[in-house]
Amino acid sequence: MKKFLFAGLLCVGGALAAFAPSDEGQFISRNLDLAKAQVKLMVQAMERKEGFPRTINPQGEMVSTNMYDWTPGFFPGSLWYAYEFSNDTAIRSGAIRWTERLEPLKFFTEHHDLGFMMYCSYGNAYRLTGNPKYKDDLVQAARSLSTRFDPKVGCIKSWNNFRSWHGNKVYQYPVIIDNLMNLELLFFATKMTGDSSFYQTAITHADNTLKHQFRKDYSSYHVVCYNKETGAVEGRETAQGLSDNSTWARGQAWAIYGYTMIYRETGDVRYLKAARGMADFYLQHKNLPADKVPYWDFNIGQTGYQPGVNSYALKDTRHYRDASAAAITAAALIELSTYVGKAEKRYREPAITMLKSLASPAYRSEPGTNGDFLIKHCVGSIPHQTEIDVPLVYADYYFIEALQRYKTLLKGEKLFPAETKGGVAHVR
Repeated sequence: MKKFLFAGLLCVGGALAAFAPSDEGQFISRNLDLAKAQVKLMVQAMERKEGFPRTINPQGEMVSTNMYDWTPGFFPGSLWYAYEFSNDTAIRSGAIRWTERLEPLKFFTEHHDLGFMMYCSYGNAYRLTGNPKYKDDLVQAARSLSTRFDPKVGCIKSWNNFRSWHGNKVYQYPVIIDNLMNLELLFFATKMTGDSSFYQTAITHADNTLKHQFRKDYSSYHVVCYNKETGAVEGRETAQGLSDNSTWARGQAWAIYGYTMIYRETGDVRYLKAARGMADFYLQHKNLPADKVPYWDFNIGQTGYQPGVNSYALKDTRHYRDASAAAITAAALIELSTYVGKAEKRYREPAITMLKSLASPAYRSEPGTNGDFLIKHCVGSIPHQTEIDVPLVYADYYFIEALQRYKTLLKGEKLFPAETKGGVAHVR
């Protein structure tokens, strides 16, 4: 009988052993309680460190980063979720403190990640408190993000430049698939101000990304590089994936989540069709393992996918899992399942499988371990030789969000009610 190991989980004959039956409510409560314990430990650990938690080093010690990285909003966002389900006032105090440390970012314009930085933190803060100061800070952040939009290109510029792994080009107007996630901040600003320019920027970016950043099978290119003078596409490459023509797993996760959110905010069925196509690509891919936690790139180990000459993926060819991609996808699929009528099981059941996998000992840590992060076995960027097979703060955030969404559906409630505290349509 064929046996092999992946991410610490034993498989026999290539099939994942069935999970023992359990009450779903208890499953969610058990994992949310663990999340609460971990974030409280992380708050304590961060009292001795500067910056914001991101991952661990080879010694298993927490690595933090400054507020200008793309990830600082995820830790305060996780604190807000933990407060929401626990009503723990100490966690609320920590969430406020860690959120308000990010206030200077409302004027930040050096890269595109203000949605991750501000909406995951301040967005949840405003949703749960209704504090008008938080609303104002979010609207200002949306203005700052909008400065990176060029009507000639029709997209929000992601990085200030991008150096090809092939060593032959430096592009001046790169747009990455992750950028879709920042559009939620613009939709929020539209609702708060009535200024339609935020909305127009968001849907123009969404439309051009849909036009230029996907193949016929709805798989995604990671980076599309535009000519800033003409708006024409100059190249389609990868930054964190295996090769230019491969599908980077977390990039596909951002795409599924992004277009599901864009459909929610616009009601345009074109975006729903896109989100379903992207989800189907993920779920039906022959290289997707049985536990539905993907390898870091869908095309790893397949012929016809060649990394650039300067990419570390040429040297490290191991089949790492990226649990962060599964956490993002699980959260997205749970929402997507609410928009597809009788086809809801097609997306909800795989999402639950992902959650059960991530909650298993193969991927989920116990309190006091894993640098106080929840989820193990994630990949930041193999081409850059960084954050390989480690926890990542955003994996925890989307795992908790997915659990919250699942809990809401089990209670028979809507994920995005028409009106919520503070007027923000966001998961309860």
